[in-house]
Amino acid sequence: MKNYLSHTLWLTLLLLIILLGMNWLPAITINGYTLRKVDLLSDIRPPETEEFVDTLSLPPIPVVKPAFVDTCMTGLTCIQDYSDSTLRGMIPFYRALSNMDSLERPVRIAMFGDSFIEADIFTADLREMLQQKYGGCGVGYVDVTSTTYGFRPTVRHSFRGWRSHAATDSTYFDRKKQGISCRYFIPTPGAHVELNGQTKYATLLDTCQEASIYFYTHGSLELTASVNRSAKQQQQFTKSNHLQQMKVKGDIGSIRWTVNRADTTIFYGVAMDAETGISVDNYSLRSSSGLSLRYIPAKTLKDFNDLRPYDLIILQYGLNVATSRGSNYDSYQKGLLATIEHLKECFPQAGFLLLSVGDRNYRSDSGEMRTMLGVKNLIRYQQNIAAESSIAFWNMFEAMGGEGSMAQLVNAKPPMANYDYTHINFKGGKHLATLLYDVLIYGKEQYDRRCAYEKE
Repeated sequence: MKNYLSHTLWLTLLLLIILLGMNWLPAITINGYTLRKVDLLSDIRPPETEEFVDTLSLPPIPVVKPAFVDTCMTGLTCIQDYSDSTLRGMIPFYRALSNMDSLERPVRIAMFGDSFIEADIFTADLREMLQQKYGGCGVGYVDVTSTTYGFRPTVRHSFRGWRSHAATDSTYFDRKKQGISCRYFIPTPGAHVELNGQTKYATLLDTCQEASIYFYTHGSLELTASVNRSAKQQQQFTKSNHLQQMKVKGDIGSIRWTVNRADTTIFYGVAMDAETGISVDNYSLRSSSGLSLRYIPAKTLKDFNDLRPYDLIILQYGLNVATSRGSNYDSYQKGLLATIEHLKECFPQAGFLLLSVGDRNYRSDSGEMRTMLGVKNLIRYQQNIAAESSIAFWNMFEAMGGEGSMAQLVNAKPPMANYDYTHINFKGGKHLATLLYDVLIYGKEQYDRRCAYEKE
């Protein structure tokens, strides 16, 4: 047979030469993938000497600045802000406090609630503490008339000659006419309303710097303002589709508004304010769940916002919603979400803070005072409402002590709540107002720290 061994040797040498030559071929890329180069001598080839790089001449590695993290001081039940980038939580209020010198008006807070804050309970002390820190004076907004005459200790309020209408009336109430407090008032000839500053409860309420009265008129109107029961100012108004006000300024201890002539005029309220500082308005409506606010005409609320803009709107409801063992508040959640969206549309610059319902107790079969299960369930819904609405939330139930805290307030010496184990009194209002004031001030301090940190 013929010997082919030499052929095999030559074939092997040829293959070796081809493989060695492939080391000089350029890198091949197929469909974006670069193939490795063939190098038969890679295992015996000495390692390449790395080129020296002077790292001192390179720019430094950038440092990633961590985001500012809010903290909560031990002992406080802090506000949970779900607003994110929408800025409809606490930011507008804190920002307004930072810009007080350039606002040319008071920083305004509106607190909407039920009988829990009726007669200026809670809001009176919150107003006083904020005015003592940031300036301001006066009781703020007051309805033309009141069903609880003399019950509100923060202002001496007298009136005569008015027909009063409220959302809680069973008859003769026209939703289209209601104002910001879910009420409206029709004057008879010579009707008047008078506010007097006082020193009986809280400070900075004896005098104010400006006083106002708010109304719609679809005809002619003549008003007289009597300041400190002596100086009188008279003004005439004509028909307008927008909310109007008459405002007087000075060192005002008392203000009396008299309707000399009014053709188809609807009145809403009067106010005693400072030109700067803090103003806190109480809009309480007994038996309210808060849902009635969504029926206030949007135009009316927007008109109020033009004349009396708010930086923070606080919503306090729940006592008239919670049941002893209620666990499903879906319909209430849907209604309150619609209410909040309605208010956000009408007050586009305002921040919003939803307070949870406070503790409410009942007597168990064993005779013990216990928190209603439905209260705790409602709080979970309220927290979710705040999150879905992208606003802020404060758990007042937790802040006041949680389970059984209402009984503790009732049994305090002196008592801070009524024996219905549902409503606080003025001493309890001061206690809760202090808790909210503390978290508001702490939140402002955190806001200032965050702003300073982001400027670094």
